[in-house]
This record gives sequence, C-alpha cells and structure tokens, in this order.
Amino acid sequence: MLILTINKSINKISMNTKYHLSTAGQSLLIASLIFALLGAMFFVFEPKVGLAVAGNPFTIKQTITEEISFLVQAPNVTMVGNLLGLTGGTANGSTTAVVRTNSSGGYEMSIAFFNNGTAQAMRGDLSLNSGIRDYPAVGGEPTYLFSTASTSAVFAYTVSASDALDLDPSFINNGSACNQVGGHDTDRCWMEPRTSSFTIIDRSSSAASGATSTVHFRVHVPNSPSPTLEEDVYTATATLTAINT
Repeated sequence: MLILTINKSINKISMNTKYHLSTAGQSLLIASLIFALLGAMFFVFEPKVGLAVAGNPFTIKQTITEEISFLVQAPNVTMVGNLLGLTGGTANGSTTAVVRTNSSGGYEMSIAFFNNGTAQAMRGDLSLNSGIRDYPAVGGEPTYLFSTASTSAVFAYTVSASDALDLDPSFINNGSACNQVGGHDTDRCWMEPRTSSFTIIDRSSSAASGATSTVHFRVHVPNSPSPTLEEDVYTATATLTAINT
C-alpha cells in the first residue's frame, strides 16, 4: 500500500510538471508571437524610420531697398560768347550731371530756378533791377527752335541725354513742334526758366553705372535791346532734383 501511494504521488508530480512546462512553453510562444506582431506593425506604420526623407521646401528672403544719387553733380556754368550790351550777340553754356539708381522703374529729374524776387531768372549781380528776360514757352511747353525775334535779351535752356529715350516727352519733337511724338535733335526744344520744377528727364529703367544728362543754356541779346542792359555780370541759379519712380 505504501509503494502504491508513492507511485501515485510520483505520477501526479510528473503530470503536474509536464502541465506547467507545457503552459510555460505556450506562454513563451505566445509572447514571441506578440513581439513579432508588434515589430511587424511598427515597420508597417513607421516606414520612414531608417530611410532618407525630404522635408517641405522653405524660402529665404532679403529686401534690397532702392537708392539714388548724383554720381556727378552739375558744375557751375560760364557762358561762352562775348555779349555786347548795345549791339548784342549769342552765348551758350552747358552743365552735365550723372545720376545713378538701382530703381527698376527708373527716375525723373527736374530743374527749378531760384526765385530771386524779380520777374526774371537771370539778373545783374550789382544792378539788381536789370535782368535778362525769361525765354517764352508755348502753352507751358518748350518752343521749337530758338527764336531771336525778341527785341529784349532772353535766357533759355534745353536738354540732351546720352540715351535720348531718357528725355521727358516735352523735349521730343516731330520736326515742327515740341512735346510731340517724334525724335530728338539737339538744341531744338527751348524752355523758359521757371521757379517751379519742370521735368526734363523721365527714365524708365535702372542706371546702376549712371545715366548722363546735359542742360544747355543760351542767352541772346539783340541789337539795341529793349530794355537796355547795364554793364554787369548776370547770374541765374538752378537746382536739379532726381527722384526714383
């Protein structure tokens, strides 16, 4: 009876041991399958890990502001020509300015004469009441060809440019009138000096290396001018202003 009981106990222990070993194996197998499944799901739902990937494009911007300056300032003018106060004559002079700008729209340049308190832009330095009359414009625009018909001494200006396309339309002529569609011939369109600004250059593109403009002046004194001119040095003062457009 004792032997039988021992054998039964041994058999029971052996069966329990096999049961536990079988359960542990099953648990290990299930755990392995779960880890394998999780690993597979990780690579399915996170395919970018370990691979090259391009991000969204982005921009880098830097603003460059426009700028304008006189590369060459217009110098003073000394008229060339010996004018006699009684028998008259004609004198000419010019000044040149170079404007530099990076504005893609170009620039405008205007001229204005100093208001010296008299009706004329050019007056005597000493005889302040004596002046050379302003050349007359036509309807506020330059006159085609310089007329010497006036019985008084007159002072006028015109404009030229290294690129004729830079000229304001006022100085373009059709061969008989200014401010007309046509071409540009030097010394054709003459304007009266004004204290208010008058546009002489209208450039439509940048001028990084500089754009050259020349203002030409003319004084004509007829024979026996009326009113008479006193002996003196006659001076007019003008200012050029350039602005980006």
